[in-house]
Amino acid sequence: MVKKTLTNNLRQLIKLCFKVAKLEFIKMAQLRVCIIQNVMQLTLQWLSQKLVNAVCNFLSNLTPNPLRQVLQVGGADGSCFKPGNPSNALPPQRTGSPTSVGEQESKPLSLRGKGLERGCKDKLHIALVINLTLFTLAFSFTLVPATFAKLPETNSGGGVQISATQSPTSQQLVEQGESFYQAGRFAEAVTVLQQAIRIYQTQGDRFPKAAALTNLSLAYQQLGLWKEATGAINSSLELLGWDEKNQKLALKSQKSEQLEFLAQTLDIQGGLQLSLGQAEASLTTLLQAEQIWHQLGNNAEVTRSHINQAQALRVSGFYRRALETLERVNQQLQTQADSPMKVAGLRSLGNVLQLSGDFNRSWQILQQSLEVSKRLQLPEEISLTEFSLGNTAKALGNRQDAIAHYQKATEIARNPLTKVQAQINQLSLLVETEQTANVKALIPTIQAQLLAVPVSQASIYARINFACTIAKISDKKDIAQMLAMSIQQAKTISDRRAESYALGSLAGLYEQTGQWQEAEDLTQQALLISDSDIAYRWQWQLGRLLKAQGRIESAIAAYDAAVATLQSLRNDLVAISREVQFNFRDRIEPIYRQSVELLLQEKGQGKPDLDKARKRIEALQLAELDNFFKEACLNNQSVILDQVVDRENPNTAIFYPIILENQLAVILKLPNRPLIYKSSVVNRQEVEQVVTLMREAIVQPDANKKFHKLSQQLYGWLIKPVKTEIDSSKVDTLVFVPDGLLRNIPMASLDDGKDYLIQKYAVALSPGLQLFTPQHLTRSKLNALAAGLSLPPKNEKISPLPKVKEELNLIQKLGVKTITLLDQEFKSTTLEKTINVQPFRIVHLATHGQFSSKAQDTFILAADGRINVSQLDGLLKSRDKKRSEPIELLVLSACQTATGDNRAALGLAGVAIRAGARSTLASLWQIGDDSTTFFIGEFYQQLIAGKTKAQALQFAQLKMLADSEYARPLYWASYVLVGNWL
Repeated sequence: MVKKTLTNNLRQLIKLCFKVAKLEFIKMAQLRVCIIQNVMQLTLQWLSQKLVNAVCNFLSNLTPNPLRQVLQVGGADGSCFKPGNPSNALPPQRTGSPTSVGEQESKPLSLRGKGLERGCKDKLHIALVINLTLFTLAFSFTLVPATFAKLPETNSGGGVQISATQSPTSQQLVEQGESFYQAGRFAEAVTVLQQAIRIYQTQGDRFPKAAALTNLSLAYQQLGLWKEATGAINSSLELLGWDEKNQKLALKSQKSEQLEFLAQTLDIQGGLQLSLGQAEASLTTLLQAEQIWHQLGNNAEVTRSHINQAQALRVSGFYRRALETLERVNQQLQTQADSPMKVAGLRSLGNVLQLSGDFNRSWQILQQSLEVSKRLQLPEEISLTEFSLGNTAKALGNRQDAIAHYQKATEIARNPLTKVQAQINQLSLLVETEQTANVKALIPTIQAQLLAVPVSQASIYARINFACTIAKISDKKDIAQMLAMSIQQAKTISDRRAESYALGSLAGLYEQTGQWQEAEDLTQQALLISDSDIAYRWQWQLGRLLKAQGRIESAIAAYDAAVATLQSLRNDLVAISREVQFNFRDRIEPIYRQSVELLLQEKGQGKPDLDKARKRIEALQLAELDNFFKEACLNNQSVILDQVVDRENPNTAIFYPIILENQLAVILKLPNRPLIYKSSVVNRQEVEQVVTLMREAIVQPDANKKFHKLSQQLYGWLIKPVKTEIDSSKVDTLVFVPDGLLRNIPMASLDDGKDYLIQKYAVALSPGLQLFTPQHLTRSKLNALAAGLSLPPKNEKISPLPKVKEELNLIQKLGVKTITLLDQEFKSTTLEKTINVQPFRIVHLATHGQFSSKAQDTFILAADGRINVSQLDGLLKSRDKKRSEPIELLVLSACQTATGDNRAALGLAGVAIRAGARSTLASLWQIGDDSTTFFIGEFYQQLIAGKTKAQALQFAQLKMLADSEYARPLYWASYVLVGNWL
């Protein structure tokens, strides 16, 4: 009977396939093939009468339905790309007469409309940036592999037994089902398990039937039959006495064997829920399983549960909790023998470390996981770990190594999903490195692989990522079809998050072709069902679309919403990885800058809102620091600089230079005057090039002429537009809140053609976010903790600083009461201990150090090694427990910015913020011992004489400028003052 039904079903399907192939409205060969392939895939996966209904439903989706099409998705008529001018509105449709694909294709297809000509290339880059790392994020997690659940036999009266009267066929069928499952013959496993379940049903064998149902759920999952998998696991749990609604056992008396099987089933249910995108439900289920394993005293299974919970935590957005959980698991695994669980636990930790930006440790942990999996000869685990190593190698910038690991993962993988994930990530690197021949060869392979992968959250993201990866090089129509299919698949498994990604990605495709209204509608849909941690993407996308349509006010509101979402997510976003460390410059920074650009375009009374624009750029700087430290580093209220200038320091002006795409804007705050806005029409690339070349020229002995030319050019953009206003205000101090690469150069060295800026004004820098109210340095009882290192540790290939002792002695001779730590006395432990001896107003560190855009590479040297910025923070703030007054001045007299790091000065801002000092004086590049001693002596002499810190810096630099030996900016311009300038 079963055979006859199956034959009839297949016959109907074949006929249906031919009908599909002959449909008049399907003219595109690729489209016909796509439909037939998907129908045949369903044929293999669904062997029952329901298949015919499923296929009919699939075909019914061909009927145009606004923004909801499988094959014709996109515009209001269901078309992905309209012929002619894609920015035009659609003609009204005839009621009951849907527009067919054939009708649309009878006109020439064009992607050259006004929309595409208006910066499609830039929008394409934005869309690619948004999505290219999606795959790495979504799939670097792996649950500890689920295996067939085992129902233990027991001889106890109330336990689970196979009775003498029980048909041996049922047990044999279950064993056969497991064999089929392990061999990857999942459809056959389903068939024999269904037979076993029917036998158990007739015999009334409750718990064996539950076991078969649980294993049937596993087989269904492999086939992508999620509804059936869910039904099977729920039926199993019901038989086991589990109250799903109240998350507890309904049956009072349960033997340990039954509890063990219940815990196994809950673990499998948790994995199923995670595959369906139900991370919160998965975590709840896994926690219930853990409780039972604890009750049974099975520590190994508790560990397994913790590993799986960490994956659910990460998918839910609780990144720190996931990392903390896996760190604890790692401590346990290090003492255990090799096992598949150890492989998965180490790999999970390595993946989370990669996502949190700790790439080197991620690499080490993943290598350990790979070694264990090789010793155990586990091919699938080896492939998964090779895949993870590829992700980490990519994050480290080692593209060729990454490609090699992805290739190994592909070669070894038995799971088609793992194989295609590795291939897609490999493809993304081949596209980036423009290996055209390899790209063309790999695309068809991936397309074939995707057809063989059952529908799941992972496969949906794989399809989205693939579509976005080839968006630059493939037919947009094909990409739209892939994304449309992803939308439908996400709906099939009720995964709103995946559906949001697919809708938003499809909207991005419309954005590239200038089809603004269709893109806006899809973006609104994506936003409506998005979680908060991805909502900012679609709010940003909506803002761009509204701006493109000239709806500036609405666009500003959308950008405001994106920024508000980012700020609400600060504590979680900074710990997320590539998604939210985001390749920060491409994913977060543009939101703030484009928002400011829009704000400055507003017209009307009280517009533009300069205060809002200024605060927005300060919010960007805060986000940069959060990203630098991988945590929300500033949560206290900042001091408003305007009040400091207006009430107490009427001789100070605050500069806010802002680098925008097509202008260099300046917002100026003068004492007791409204904000002033000026701009120079120059594009971002030119500004950044001038700043970079100026930074290079200032330290080159034979590039003085080149430096002056560049310095004058930047002066013309920044200072000249507001020079009249500054002169009329009679200020003598300029405080810059530098933006982006402007942090890398000393503003004091800007040249008007006659004089340097320092010859007219004292100059200081501010992060804009003051931890403490600026106030004058107390001159009485000026004391300092002075530490120095003349000989670096042996493992550091850095030159000695022979004049360090002379520098520290000079400070004391000038009248500053000091406690000195020199060479071997200058250790991290000694520094922490000494800082608490008395309330030092100044901490002076004469030692090598480096500022970098990465916190782990920002450090100073002590005799016992590097003290990175986070450790320095802890050392200097340890006194907070005993003393409330902050350090007035932190001096770092021999530091430098990291070579080749355009954003290295961010590390200086990070040190200034985290040190808890009112002010930080530091060098952007290292200068000679003699000139350092000369400068330090002059600076402290002026400080003791009563000058403000900014004035002391100015006078010391002018003294060097007047000395022919140190007159070049190379010597005197190295030092910058960050923070409180008083």
